Amino acid sequence: MSTAVFLDTQTMGHDISLAPLSRLFSQWHSYQETSPEQIVERCLAADVVIVNKVILNEQTLSLLPNLKIIGVAATGVNNIDLECASRLGIKVINVMGYAAPAVAQHCFNLLLQLAGKAAQYRQFIVNQGWQDSRYFCHLDYPMMELHGKTFGVVGYGSLGQATAKIAQAFGMNIMISERPGASSVRAGRVEFDEMLRVSDVVSLHCPLSESNANMINAASLQLMKPTALLINTSRGGLIDEQALVSALTDHTIAGAALDVLSQEPPSNGNVLLDYQAPNLIVTPHIAWATVEARTRCVAILSANIAKALSSVIRY
Repeated sequence: MSTAVFLDTQTMGHDISLAPLSRLFSQWHSYQETSPEQIVERCLAADVVIVNKVILNEQTLSLLPNLKIIGVAATGVNNIDLECASRLGIKVINVMGYAAPAVAQHCFNLLLQLAGKAAQYRQFIVNQGWQDSRYFCHLDYPMMELHGKTFGVVGYGSLGQATAKIAQAFGMNIMISERPGASSVRAGRVEFDEMLRVSDVVSLHCPLSESNANMINAASLQLMKPTALLINTSRGGLIDEQALVSALTDHTIAGAALDVLSQEPPSNGNVLLDYQAPNLIVTPHIAWATVEARTRCVAILSANIAKALSSVIRY
């Protein structure tokens, strides 16, 4: 018999089925959310624990002697103490590649809103500006045509590549950035600072690490064109948020669109949420979350866990 517990199904939404996961196990328990104090009690008998955002640290893992597999319903595993899991012989399984189409689509959703001045024109109509106008169109908010512009990609994994492919379809020129501060530049890439200077759009698709935290800061923003747009669908910690507010306020860059912040949810507030101007768009970490992407996530995680079960669980 195998027992599995999913600790935070609410993070996956209520509009997709978890049946591909549940049918792998003879006993299945799921909870919409789980507090840190509830984890051990709920998982004590589990061979497999599945989480999205619940944190499994050393203190918790050391109290779960039956645990063989941790399934993470996401790509990032920063909520798992990987060193402790390895030491205890617990296999950690995540999901790669499931969200590339969704993230690429949302990246361009954000970019097109900025480039087309969607917020300004929407407000113009809400304020009866078009209805009261003598003219058939309104040209007070100049729009950017993407064709022929340079699209700078930071992080060229599956997400960066999927987004760059869409940019090419718009007729944009792709510039792939080397890592900030790298001592050498790989073939087909350009120095990070050069990418900032040349790009009309800078799109972030790299994981957050100690080496690239706040890589978009006051100095790097000063290198960008005053007409440039910044898109971040990766991790909030890649950007110095106060520096970005300053750059947007004084028009060092033309605009930014972010799906991520340094703290999520931003329960203690955030300087970017306090900033109220149409050259900034913020969405609540939803780039990955189409119905199709979440369904793929469950399917891939199920397949990965099924593959591991026969070698890890002994009946």
